[in-house]
Amino acid sequence: MTDFPLSLLGVALWAYLAGAAGALVFQRFEKLANGFGFGMAAAGGLCGLVSCGAALASGMPVASRSIELFPALIPLVRFAIRADALGCFFGLIVSLLAVPLSVYSLGYARSYFGRRNVGVLAALFNLLLLSITLVFLADHVFFFLIAWELMALSASILVCFEHEQDESRGGAVLFFVMSHIGTAALILGFLLLFQASGSYAFTDFHALGAKLSASRRGGVFLLFLFGFGIKAGLVPLHIWLPAAHPVAPSNVSALMSGVLIKTGVYGLIRVCFDFLGAPPQWWGVAVLGLGTVSAVLGVLFALMEHDLKRLLAYHSIENIGIILIGLGAALMLLHSSHPMLASLALIAGLYHTLNHACFKALLFLGAGAVLHATHTRNMEEMGGLAKRMQWTSAFFLLGAAAISALPPLNGFVSEWFTYQSLLQGFGSTPSLIRLMFPLSGAMLALTSALAAACFVKAFGITFLAQPRSAHAREAREASLTMLLGQGLLVAVCVVLGLFPGILLKLLDPLTHQLIGERLSQRLSLAGGLVLSSGAAQGGTVSTLGIVLMLVALLAVPIVLWALFARGARTRIAPTWDCGLRGLTPHMQYTATGFSKPLRMIFKALFRPRREVQREYDLSPYFATTLRFESHVEEVFQTRVYRPLKWLVLRFSRRSRALQAGSIQAYLIYIFLTLLALLLFAL
Repeated sequence: MTDFPLSLLGVALWAYLAGAAGALVFQRFEKLANGFGFGMAAAGGLCGLVSCGAALASGMPVASRSIELFPALIPLVRFAIRADALGCFFGLIVSLLAVPLSVYSLGYARSYFGRRNVGVLAALFNLLLLSITLVFLADHVFFFLIAWELMALSASILVCFEHEQDESRGGAVLFFVMSHIGTAALILGFLLLFQASGSYAFTDFHALGAKLSASRRGGVFLLFLFGFGIKAGLVPLHIWLPAAHPVAPSNVSALMSGVLIKTGVYGLIRVCFDFLGAPPQWWGVAVLGLGTVSAVLGVLFALMEHDLKRLLAYHSIENIGIILIGLGAALMLLHSSHPMLASLALIAGLYHTLNHACFKALLFLGAGAVLHATHTRNMEEMGGLAKRMQWTSAFFLLGAAAISALPPLNGFVSEWFTYQSLLQGFGSTPSLIRLMFPLSGAMLALTSALAAACFVKAFGITFLAQPRSAHAREAREASLTMLLGQGLLVAVCVVLGLFPGILLKLLDPLTHQLIGERLSQRLSLAGGLVLSSGAAQGGTVSTLGIVLMLVALLAVPIVLWALFARGARTRIAPTWDCGLRGLTPHMQYTATGFSKPLRMIFKALFRPRREVQREYDLSPYFATTLRFESHVEEVFQTRVYRPLKWLVLRFSRRSRALQAGSIQAYLIYIFLTLLALLLFAL
């Protein structure tokens, strides 16, 4: 790797820092703070995109540069940046999203003028971009943890940006608490790695697993799986995600769902493939199983949601599950000594990591435009927006098609690779554990079908039919910059779907670094127009060929129209109303009605509860009013975390007895603690 990409990456980091500082300096001038803060964020993202893309395209070796700050005051902290292939790939993701999200924010933040401090919003947005980028580039434990905590702090403040709302404060507190629980697990894991290496530098952790005993190695894996799993939103550690993402500003929701939760994915890849070396089989089984459960439960809970942003938050859990299916399959295949198939599964997970960042950010930006126009997140109060917000509805529809893995968009490509790795993994694993591959594949197919049904509901209830409220009837299209931000992400989704060979070439340095394989030439045939599974018994598909076939088929209705209907008269009439006097919003499908069949099928999971209230006039056969309410239980929150909370509170009350107010007792506590630490050190 040459000095130019690394220097340009440094420019990106300074741009984020300058954007944060400038937005605070100009906070009294809203327009200036808005333009400067988000403009610098876009500039930093563009520099990071060029630098990371150029580094990966050059087939880069590992490059590192150390920055020592206050070595006398902070001797333990080595502020080192290491831009290897893995860090550059995730840096590419955050930079790619920084540009359209910043452009979108220029228009979105105007709704806060006169109501909230836009300078603080822009400053924290830049700070979040900076901290996430440093997490991906840090080469020292303490520097990594500083960036990790800075990321958690800035994100939690952004979540409660509208702090007057109880929901915002609650989501921020829950996110902050869960983040720190995860950080505690990470610290313990890093301390175990330090004991084996004698160093806190990531470079000294490389292939460290060979020096660890099997039990300690397994303990390190579980600690990092727990710590990074919380940040990724892995079931059952996901409860903060549907609480925090919906209440944050929509540009922040897009950044958190698109990139922040990917820091957990990055951490798992860094630890499992870089630090710990060849995995035992149970690691892959655990990751594959948790990923499968997360994918299925995430989409099932999303189907029950009527809050548009909360629905998208649950879909982030689903897609994290799909990513972990690829990573788990890669670990299992690596254990079985199939590095080529392991590389295929790893590529599937990495490709979906980038894809999810793009289409989920697009959907959150669309939801933000809808919220900006209707002032509600409840889909039951929307409807008819396709006529009033034509561009937003079209962009949201493309994002929904991408997340549903419909060809020829990008979501189809990564899920196709995932299916190929699972199908070939079944024949490459000798033991009965290979049944995990078809089982996970079947659950992935179920997840894809449920995701498609969920976004039929999300798009149909939100944008089609008639408006269900005055706000929906008065909705107007989003501003030009908000549409431009969405349009940029649509373009990325289309390019990644039609020309996947571009990304496959960029992934070669990464798979070579982690597994020792380069597969782009085997996976991308005919100049990138045809995708291959990399094996003779695998399948091939061409997303561009699908598009060309559809374009060719368009000639059929055009010819039929020219032959038979050219002179026909077109008459526009109202929708058929079954002989009634006219359709009203009360006659159309609701989000509750749409999801009821699935709610009944999976009632053991959802535990639905209904309340029906009727008021009669003279006779029970003539009801004047009818009120219906349906509630779905959040199983993990009510059955797991609520009892755990009461257990912690009960233990805390019992622990009050230790605070006796006696100095002698406190000295005994300190002495016993020091004695225990000395025994542990020995």
